[in-house]
Amino acid sequence: MRHPSQVLFAGEKPFPMIPAVDHYAGSEKLINKALQLQNELGPIFDITCDCEDGAPAGADREHAEMVAELIMSSGNRHHRLGVRVHDIAHHGWQQDIEIIVAGAGQRLAFVTLPKVNGGEDVRHQLRVLTDAAAAAGVDRQIPVHVLIETYGALRDVWEIAALPQVESLDFGLMDFVSGHHGAIPASAMRSPGQFEHPLIVRAKCEIAAAALANGAVPSHNVTTELRDLEVIRDDARRARNEFGYLRMWSIHPNQIVPIVEAMRPDFSEVEDAVAILIAAQDGDWGPIRHHGRLHDRASYRYYWELLARAHATGMPLPDDAQQRFFA
Repeated sequence: MRHPSQVLFAGEKPFPMIPAVDHYAGSEKLINKALQLQNELGPIFDITCDCEDGAPAGADREHAEMVAELIMSSGNRHHRLGVRVHDIAHHGWQQDIEIIVAGAGQRLAFVTLPKVNGGEDVRHQLRVLTDAAAAAGVDRQIPVHVLIETYGALRDVWEIAALPQVESLDFGLMDFVSGHHGAIPASAMRSPGQFEHPLIVRAKCEIAAAALANGAVPSHNVTTELRDLEVIRDDARRARNEFGYLRMWSIHPNQIVPIVEAMRPDFSEVEDAVAILIAAQDGDWGPIRHHGRLHDRASYRYYWELLARAHATGMPLPDDAQQRFFA
């Protein structure tokens, strides 16, 4: 039986099916704590080791070496540990890439590039990443996540999204608001303002549209709420349902599960997806009838990506679907 990924997307760039949460941790203690939680819950969230804000002053090299060691450690069971390097204006960004790729390039989930000012910045950093991988003998293309948090990056967002290594576009709300010199009020850094201010809404829509049109995952900014789980869940739900974001940042372990829950597909749709895809696979992906409706490869693509997202968020699936599609 042929797998949907072999049949439904021939000749196309496959859409990345990465976890719905990107959890940031800076220190060795917090990264290890996040790894422990990831091993308890399963790979339903990624961990980004933060070299930009996490490295102690004057210890950039040591911090990058520590990150590489953790990526290669036995604690990284799910291979979903990435890194945010210093921004392009900082003297240490290239050193971050070279150290981490040389030490852990084969298991590095992704590299996040912050505060780029346009497409040329991203292309330059991609060249450095490619050279570092070649020098280290890394025989894979390391995915890149790009933070859109400046005027220039938003201006070039479609160009950036089209670059082949770009797996995710992430919205950096706080720096984006700060860059407006007080023209956007602080209330736009939290809810409900972040979903209502026209300049923020414009940025979120443009980032999501560019990402989705170019086969990249739009990743929503953090919520500043750390304790009220319903506020966290509602922020994630609005990001998903109103703006099309398929992934969201977390900055505290309390935020992970509510975001995952809000990002999960509707259970009834998942049930339909399982039934339709199993019948389609049994029919060698020809047209089928399900509940009085005709389905063919167009709808199979929709339901396959929905089922893959359900799996990535840890939704329990029937044994038959698990065995056929995710064994």
